[in-house]
Amino acid sequence: MNFKIYLTMNYTQQLSILILLSLMILSACSSSDDDEDLMGNWVEMGSFEGVPRCDAVAFVIDNYAYVGTGYDGVEDERLNDFWRYDAEKDFWTQIAPFEGAARNGAVGFGANGKGYVTTGYDGKNRLNDTWEYNASANSWTQKSDFGGSARYDAVSFALNNKGYVGTGYDGNLLKDFWQYDPVTDSWEQRVSIGGKKRRDATAFVIDDKAYVLTGSDNGQYLDDMWEYDAANDIWNAKRDIDKDANEDESYDDEYEIVGIKSVSFSINGLGYITTGGPGAPGALTWEYNPDSDVWEQRSNHEGSPRYDAVSFVINNEPYIATGRSSGYYFDDVWTFKPNEEQDDDD
Repeated sequence: MNFKIYLTMNYTQQLSILILLSLMILSACSSSDDDEDLMGNWVEMGSFEGVPRCDAVAFVIDNYAYVGTGYDGVEDERLNDFWRYDAEKDFWTQIAPFEGAARNGAVGFGANGKGYVTTGYDGKNRLNDTWEYNASANSWTQKSDFGGSARYDAVSFALNNKGYVGTGYDGNLLKDFWQYDPVTDSWEQRVSIGGKKRRDATAFVIDDKAYVLTGSDNGQYLDDMWEYDAANDIWNAKRDIDKDANEDESYDDEYEIVGIKSVSFSINGLGYITTGGPGAPGALTWEYNPDSDVWEQRSNHEGSPRYDAVSFVINNEPYIATGRSSGYYFDDVWTFKPNEEQDDDD
């Protein structure tokens, strides 16, 4: 504050400013204390060795993660490089480049010992081609085109060595879902997700069920959450994720989970969602218990708030990497330890 200006103020003006500053300090301390009380510790790893990017894909084969494609902010250009991550050595190795069109907004999944990339956007066209990565041969092979319309901003997951891809944007918002069988190289339409059409949602798998949540529909942030039972090909509605959507007082209804472009993962029978958010990139982290159908807040992601990161799990350790915030693109990598206290020095 300018001291000379402060001296010219009357007593009431001075008192008002002091009260405002006190409230700001108390609020900041309270927010800091609240975050410090939350469980979960984010630890920064060595940087991703490709160029900083967002909207990439990731999948896991054996004990290695693979990250590639995406967008680095260069107008009308997309990326096709791919990298393998060795978590034990915290080391990235560049592998054979993706052989399809360079793209962002695609989806990836691992199934039957191979990695798969499908859909996406090349800067001009929406895509529906599907590519398989063979790690032992370090090679890509084109497979049958995705069964639905060409699209981007879809979600994907794997169950029982089959891949599932659905929702997204093909010029219109979508809610259809398709199953890919790597053995027969074929796509089969499955029951569409319940609720509204959506894009920019996220998904994770716990045991033999998949969970899809968040995303937007015509500018509305969606507060529903759906569980997919592949054995019976049905979607079950779960508890809403919006703090204003529930009246049940038996659980924490202060949820702040709705948004777009988040990442999610699961470990030890629990699901997690982090980053993304409504209106602006965020850092909130939430933990989901499927037995109680309840979320609990965990420590905020300690990197910069972001959209469009990637996530993967290796040996029951979750990681998130890359992403963007406004015109900034990231190459940092973080792991999350949900049962440790937050340590800002990591």
